[in-house]
Amino acid sequence: MIAAEAVVKTMRACFEHGGKLLVCGNGGSAAQAQHFVAELVGRYRTDREPYAAISLCADTAVITAIANDFGYAHIFARQVQALGQPGDILVAISTSGMSSNVLKAIDAARLKGLIVIGISGAEGFGRPCDLEVRAPHTFTAPIQEWHLQVLHHICEAFE
Repeated sequence: MIAAEAVVKTMRACFEHGGKLLVCGNGGSAAQAQHFVAELVGRYRTDREPYAAISLCADTAVITAIANDFGYAHIFARQVQALGQPGDILVAISTSGMSSNVLKAIDAARLKGLIVIGISGAEGFGRPCDLEVRAPHTFTAPIQEWHLQVLHHICEAFE
């Protein structure tokens, strides 16, 4: 497990080199992915320049088309293949670390040369991440509460 400060440093370097974040997750993690992206592109507390970030959970037409044509397990990986560039960052959020569509996104990101930041529960991911922040919990609700605190801490660092 690493500290959120390492995530901030890695994200800052990505943004300084013109890169972007691609953020994904399911259910509550999808809601947190969208929330995180909104605060980076919009603002957290203060007016500032926007940061380049895209939620892979937000476009229902893309998600349902990919799910229909390739299967639900591919909804994030196809978007990573289409949108990701070397040096960009995939932020994969999962309470369990076992969601097949998030794991496939991690695999796709690695093949495209993206940096992978995992935000998970105590068990971590079934795939290697460049950086991984693990909640010290194994139950969904406290994991999601902890994830929100970490995401807000990251946003605070960019204000």
